[in-house]
Amino acid sequence: MARQQRQKAKATHSAHKIITNEDIPKSPRSASQATSDSSSADGSISTPDQKYQDSSSSSAGNNLMTAEQWKAQIQAQQDAIASLQSQIDKLNASIHFVEANRYYNGVQYNQHQLKKQEQVQQMQKQLEEQKKKLEDMQEGARKAGFGNAVYEP
Repeated sequence: MARQQRQKAKATHSAHKIITNEDIPKSPRSASQATSDSSSADGSISTPDQKYQDSSSSSAGNNLMTAEQWKAQIQAQQDAIASLQSQIDKLNASIHFVEANRYYNGVQYNQHQLKKQEQVQQMQKQLEEQKKKLEDMQEGARKAGFGNAVYEP
């Protein structure tokens, strides 16, 4: 009886599973699902220390990925703000009013300049919204526990 148990235990320990690149999922979320599926499929039981090491290494990877995502989103938002500010500056520089009775079609020209001014005002509202969105993103990154290297790149 003891011999059978030893042989059974030896058989379970000697069965090694080979993991290939196809077995490794590309996303971290599916990796945790795959490891739980594979451990139950082959009947092996991992120790709590192994589970802790696996979860800590995967959570560190998730934090790095999340930090990079925050940084990329904040940088994209800053680029959008800079682009919008540049457009506003160019449009403001192109606005020039003339005396209506000194030039041919001066009235129509001034009306066109007024439309440009209205467009600038709308763009400035968009700029304020974009800046508010950037502040919210930076605050979110700060609350997530990331340093200012992430939210002020």
